[in-house]
Amino acid sequence: MNEIVILSGKGGTGKTSITAAFASLNQNIVIADCDVDAANLHIILKPQNYFEQQFVTGNKALVNNNLCTSCGTCIQYCRFEAISFLNGKISISASACEGCKLCEKVCPEKAISMYQNSLSKSFVANVKNGIMVHARLAPGEDNSGKLVTWVKNKARYIQKQKNFDIILVDGPPGIGCPVIASISGADKIVLVTEPTIAGMADLQRIIKLLKNFNGQKFIIVNKADINDDIALNIQKLAIAENIVFLGKIPYNIIFTQAMINCKSIIDFDDEHEVSLLLKTMWNKIIDNAQ
Repeated sequence: MNEIVILSGKGGTGKTSITAAFASLNQNIVIADCDVDAANLHIILKPQNYFEQQFVTGNKALVNNNLCTSCGTCIQYCRFEAISFLNGKISISASACEGCKLCEKVCPEKAISMYQNSLSKSFVANVKNGIMVHARLAPGEDNSGKLVTWVKNKARYIQKQKNFDIILVDGPPGIGCPVIASISGADKIVLVTEPTIAGMADLQRIIKLLKNFNGQKFIIVNKADINDDIALNIQKLAIAENIVFLGKIPYNIIFTQAMINCKSIIDFDDEHEVSLLLKTMWNKIIDNAQ
């Protein structure tokens, strides 16, 4: 099995567009969008026959004003400043509450209880080339690593049930907890970067994060011709770090045209020079030995 994760280190490099292109090049593939804070791969791949379920990200505190005497004890103990007086009564901000349950324990009137926060959603649906798993983290929630792990585990379960060969993961940007969750157990990681100062800096950060990753690593430079010098430096960095350099993709408006039509670049024009280049890169990723 190939579990391939596409990462970028930063947003705006074209990671999702390239993931969508790769997803269009294989049949019987499981696609997992692990960018749960801003999932958008489904806009391009147009999943159908959705199975939707709630995802519990944690607990929130709720005050029963019929029992509460407004003594203010909970306010004194809440380190997250989620509790305050509003019109003379205790009010708890759901967005600020971290679900630590301390207010529930210290309330002398037992007026505070916890409820499960299940505003986040997870989805499984059919796409043209296989099955897609993605999720939507509710605004203000910060358990994205937990939700990413659910998406990955669900994708693996489907892969085993369907006996598909490939799991393709569209990872989140950055180097934080969601990224770490997305690379856990992966076989190969493809880093999509851009030849800018920010792109180079964030690429170096994520390469450092991947030092202990034992699988095969690849680098693609997207929009490579906007700065030839930095693009060359990225290529040299790949060689120095023993990372497979897949090549450079020139800046091309076809990516924008494909997005406007809600299609991957492969589905939009599979004979375009960029599409042919992406096909070559994908074949190298699939064929490259561990």
